[in-house]
Amino acid sequence: MVGTMHAWQAVERGHEVVQIERETEARGASLRNFGQIWVSGRAGGEELETALRARELWESIGARVPKLGFRANGSLTPVRTAAETAVAEAALARDDAPARGYKLLTPAEARALNPALRGEFEAALYCERDAAVEPRTAQLALKEALLASGRYTFLGGREVREVIGERAVRDDHGDVHSGDAVVLCTGAWLGGLVRELAPDLPVRRVRLQMMQTDPLGETLPTSVADADSFRYYPAYKSEALDALGAGQAQTPTAAAHKMQLLMVQRKDGGLTIGDTHEYEHPFAFDVVEEPYEHLRQVVESFLGRPLPRIQRRWAGVYAQCTDTSRVVHRQQVRDGVWLVTGPGGRGMTCSPAIAEKTADEIGW
Repeated sequence: MVGTMHAWQAVERGHEVVQIERETEARGASLRNFGQIWVSGRAGGEELETALRARELWESIGARVPKLGFRANGSLTPVRTAAETAVAEAALARDDAPARGYKLLTPAEARALNPALRGEFEAALYCERDAAVEPRTAQLALKEALLASGRYTFLGGREVREVIGERAVRDDHGDVHSGDAVVLCTGAWLGGLVRELAPDLPVRRVRLQMMQTDPLGETLPTSVADADSFRYYPAYKSEALDALGAGQAQTPTAAAHKMQLLMVQRKDGGLTIGDTHEYEHPFAFDVVEEPYEHLRQVVESFLGRPLPRIQRRWAGVYAQCTDTSRVVHRQQVRDGVWLVTGPGGRGMTCSPAIAEKTADEIGW
């Protein structure tokens, strides 16, 4: 998605673009995600500004490309204990809380927004600025719109193997592609050419597990998170979070797999649910069942009903800056050649604004 959004920015600014992809269509983290435009948990400052700008861009692009499935659905994070409520209240006290659209809702107010939440909880943190798109089809929709411009060429099933001099690359078919600028958006692919160009790249790979259900049979109007997400997202750092960590332990499964609940309904009615975080290499080649069972229990407790049949399970890998205060790693590696990677779990959310900033810095 980061690469496609760079293509979008270039085409929008009047340039011709050749987009080269290793796969015939996207297969990595840009598909294997929630499709969330997730403003609520972003760190204050540059990260939040980037997410808010990206949210604006997603909405404007979504109006032009309806197949993106953009919807301003917001999110709810139900809380069940005084300690969890205190973290939500601390978030509300942030100077940037209005920009995020934070509100602390009673159970009745939360159910008025999302009647599917029939389980028991004490309150819910609402973030009005959160949104969603359809990750499995977004790439195809953007590609279709870009092709209609007449200034975009997509070359799938090709891998860039070499940077040649200035502003040119050779792919694994032996073909050379040159232009005014080369932008390498390499995702979780950090070896080979990337290592040659940036041997000390401050980026690591992160693995996660997710799943998707059959249609729920009713509408889930908002995205849903749980209080474990407070532990994961920087916006919730506070003394209240420290107290939550000291006094209210995660379940052993959630702690072992560094878990949080995030849940979004797809256009077909199914639910995308996750996730775990694994940082140590080598990553496991298989998925394990305990995290899925944990997520099932959490979701069912919020919905107050059994979860539909699990239709798909998968693992994904994304690239994350080791300096997590950085939104993305952007580096000029040769004259006219830039490397943009490592957005972490912000890739789907922030990609339009990441690409816009690259275009501005390069001077497109």
